[in-house]
Amino acid sequence: MSTASVVTPASVPATRAAQAPGATVTDPALVRRAVKAAALGNAMEWFDFGVYSYIAVTLGKVFFPSGNPTAQLLSTFGAFAAAFLVRPLGGMVFGPLGDRVGRQKVLALTMIMMAAGTFAIGLIPSYATIGVGASVLLLAARLVQGFSTGGEYAGASTFIAEYAPDKRRGFLGSWLEFGTLAGYIGGAGLVTLMTALLSADDLTSWGWRVPFLIAGPMGLIGLYLRMRLEETPAFAAEVAKAEKDRPKVPLREMVTGQWRALLLCVGLVLVFNVTDYMLLSYMPSYLTSELHYDETHGLLVVLGVMVLMMVVQPFAGALTDRIGRRPVIAVGCAGFLLLSVPALLLIREGSLLAVALGMGALGLLLVCFTAAMPSALPALFPTRVRYGSLSIGFNVSVSLFGGTTPLVVTALIGATGDMMMPAYYMMAAAVIGGFAVWRMAESAGRPLPGSAPSVAGRHAE
Repeated sequence: MSTASVVTPASVPATRAAQAPGATVTDPALVRRAVKAAALGNAMEWFDFGVYSYIAVTLGKVFFPSGNPTAQLLSTFGAFAAAFLVRPLGGMVFGPLGDRVGRQKVLALTMIMMAAGTFAIGLIPSYATIGVGASVLLLAARLVQGFSTGGEYAGASTFIAEYAPDKRRGFLGSWLEFGTLAGYIGGAGLVTLMTALLSADDLTSWGWRVPFLIAGPMGLIGLYLRMRLEETPAFAAEVAKAEKDRPKVPLREMVTGQWRALLLCVGLVLVFNVTDYMLLSYMPSYLTSELHYDETHGLLVVLGVMVLMMVVQPFAGALTDRIGRRPVIAVGCAGFLLLSVPALLLIREGSLLAVALGMGALGLLLVCFTAAMPSALPALFPTRVRYGSLSIGFNVSVSLFGGTTPLVVTALIGATGDMMMPAYYMMAAAVIGGFAVWRMAESAGRPLPGSAPSVAGRHAE
């Protein structure tokens, strides 16, 4: 297959893709590097998520006044929730910036901020040392993390989608969520290991800092990988078409001009994140607090489910390339609608086998979303507004619905006394997601809106 160079302005790094007549021919090595760099950022985000979630009790003792363990824990999770509040703001800043100056530059910036925020938590003095200043610094670090995260997922999924050949976008995009699962397992697993090896005093005095300080080297590795990347062919072509080197799209156009796609995005992200946070974040607490299940066993079950999901993830991503994104997402929605109650009844039965079967069933259904969404969501928007519009839609939905799932379900159980509320909540999300997938167009095997067709170069795996 013969190729020719892409012509780009001097201000945009020339990409090692090529333009065949009417199509972009991608460099397989460059595509693999782009996937690795994007997935690592997602892994780092969820490494922090896993660490913070499972070491929350210790953080409460370190950063907040002693005397009331419940108040300490609530304060810790309050700082955790604050990151979700600023995610839409981060999306409104980084998304339009990514559409103006390029995906690669913004992804490098979000990596720096995310690593700095996580690393800073490991350096903050305790409440016993500097008083309320420790609580304030923890909150500030969480706000930095949340703000940077607002530009991370949309940018990473856009980056992979714009590099991937049309016929392999689902498979390559699925590795983004593979990174999510790997990061969460790494963070939660490290905390579990340290809890087992260290005494309670050692964990409180210095051990809790170790997972956060690991973020420094991880961030440097991720930054190195991202700085070596070149701009996506789609963005380079968009700049080449513009009258000026850096096309600027008003924020209003990213919202009002894309309102239908934004609504579909919010609905798809809602079912994706409600079920995600329900399974990976809320279920360990549900097993422990509501069903009085052993805390260690509950965590190990969740980690086992995530390992199962990691194994299935790439195959499910490849399946979306063969049969389409819509059928796979629709199966996930139908599954959660029909099987949430039976799965939760299995979990409530209480035996290790029943809990594992119920959680495993929900995990496999969740893979329908984790495998398809990284390629389906960027395809909702044209190139010139893709990063910005996706950042806004994704982060608004996550902040309003995904991140609030544990809190809302806990409140519903408290108000009604009905222990089946988690199942009903997932079923409601599945109905909304089902409507969104019914209204969305199929994107598998097709060019991204506003972009030329993209095909794999030689030696593609």
